[in-house]
Amino acid sequence: MRVVIADDVLIVRVGLAQMLANLGVDVVGEAGDPAALLQLVATQLPDVAIVDIRMPPTHKDEGIVAAQRIRKEHPDVAALVLSEYLQPAYADRLLADKPSGLGYLLKERVADPGVLSDALTRVAAGECVVDPGIVERLMRKRADSPLAGLTPRERDVLAGIAQGRSNAGIAAELGVRERTVEALCAQVFRKLDLEPDPNVNRRVLAVLALLRPGRPKVTGGSTVPGGRSGSYRRKGPATHQE
Repeated sequence: MRVVIADDVLIVRVGLAQMLANLGVDVVGEAGDPAALLQLVATQLPDVAIVDIRMPPTHKDEGIVAAQRIRKEHPDVAALVLSEYLQPAYADRLLADKPSGLGYLLKERVADPGVLSDALTRVAAGECVVDPGIVERLMRKRADSPLAGLTPRERDVLAGIAQGRSNAGIAAELGVRERTVEALCAQVFRKLDLEPDPNVNRRVLAVLALLRPGRPKVTGGSTVPGGRSGSYRRKGPATHQE
């Protein structure tokens, strides 16, 4: 896997680069500001860009803007945004349009090489990864949303999906069989009105349902697993209640 790193703090870039090298990841470039990052992505076309959320000149949301621009201009390049701040609003902004191929993690989380490696693999495959801290906070609200109709176990499964876990990973975390997780995923998708469609990654759309008070809505298409842009199709109002 080929990766570029963007952070205005040199020691952070050096530390990330060393960790990635130990994981066998090829770091093909580093940048200290958004302009340098965008130029680097255009010339290197990496698999993933790792982007700090706050960079010059204002140190506010440059990372979010840069990540969204990268996804728009280079659909084959994924972006993993790192932040020191547990802000659901940042995650919502980042994933507001096309969430596939995007991730939002706290910097403290990627101190674990396994977490970083897994997140990179998943966003590069077109999936969406949200920090577990964000997921936990969002699960406490949404009383007036479709999430309110999920059972506690279904909510556990949705949380696992949002964190980028596979069905096998969710099963191991919950101590159940993978077949049980598959059935629970189907229930989650049904309750969120996400019908099967070969052109749509329902796991990505389920994450949107978690991030937003209303039903998942994607403009400009979603992404099929391992692929790129596709259509989004949602059923009418749900008639089943459990």
